[in-house]
Amino acid sequence: MTPLQKSEALIEALPWLARFQGAVVVIKYGGNAMTEEHLREKFADDVVFLRYAGLRPVIVHGGGPQINAALDLHGIASHFTAGLRVTTPEAMQVVRMVLVGQVNRDVVGLVNRHGPFAVGLSGEDAHLFTAARKHAVVDGIPVDIGQVGEIVEVNPGAVRALLADGRVPVVSSIARGHDGQIYNVNADTAAAALATALGAAKLVVLTDVEGLYADWPASDKVIRRITAGELARMLPTLSSGMVPKMEACLHAVQGGVPQAHVVDGRQPHVLLSEIFTDEGIGTMVLPDEGDIP
Repeated sequence: MTPLQKSEALIEALPWLARFQGAVVVIKYGGNAMTEEHLREKFADDVVFLRYAGLRPVIVHGGGPQINAALDLHGIASHFTAGLRVTTPEAMQVVRMVLVGQVNRDVVGLVNRHGPFAVGLSGEDAHLFTAARKHAVVDGIPVDIGQVGEIVEVNPGAVRALLADGRVPVVSSIARGHDGQIYNVNADTAAAALATALGAAKLVVLTDVEGLYADWPASDKVIRRITAGELARMLPTLSSGMVPKMEACLHAVQGGVPQAHVVDGRQPHVLLSEIFTDEGIGTMVLPDEGDIP
């Protein structure tokens, strides 16, 4: 890139820098962006850039591939019902260890190569996330799948305190229950719940596809903008992998977040492309017109 091109890129970012100054941006981190080393480093670079640019990023992560590897290592078989992992107490110990003790530490370490920014949290800390037991539904009948939870309450005080101190909170998707149990919760859902509770300006979900396809697999055309109502009508037709991501975006905008995005985490510096360019990237979910304040 020539000096002139660099200057033009900075000028293009100017209105977005002004618009999002001081804004909270919740980023759901996962997929290839989390497992490929060169993408991991670029993700951390982007997060620190956002912090220096005056935004207040918050990271929420899962860790499916790392959990699968650890369960295999411990000789614990993985069983799924209606697409959801059956999480026994034995498996939950491994899930908790991996998300809180391994993946969270790795993300914090990547960001903190640039300075003392990131602080790791679990959804258990300061009762950040409270969950209730989630059941799978098979042929219309609820089935117990163990320590899998659905978030019913968010207490974001600890995250707000870290943001006020200029830190980057990194949150693993574990929650406590009123029953004293510890639950594994979907990271997409956790990110949407936290974005809503924080009054975030954006939710950005990193995934392994370009965005929401209009007619997959017949077409690879990506829907660039979609309203909450349009998305709600489309949800039943989506593939199982996209449902939690698009549901998260839908719940976020219905909960007051002005915009939510699904972007391709396989692309380097995808966060900066989404936030600081005129074209944007991926799929943007917006509230219905009557819901815009």
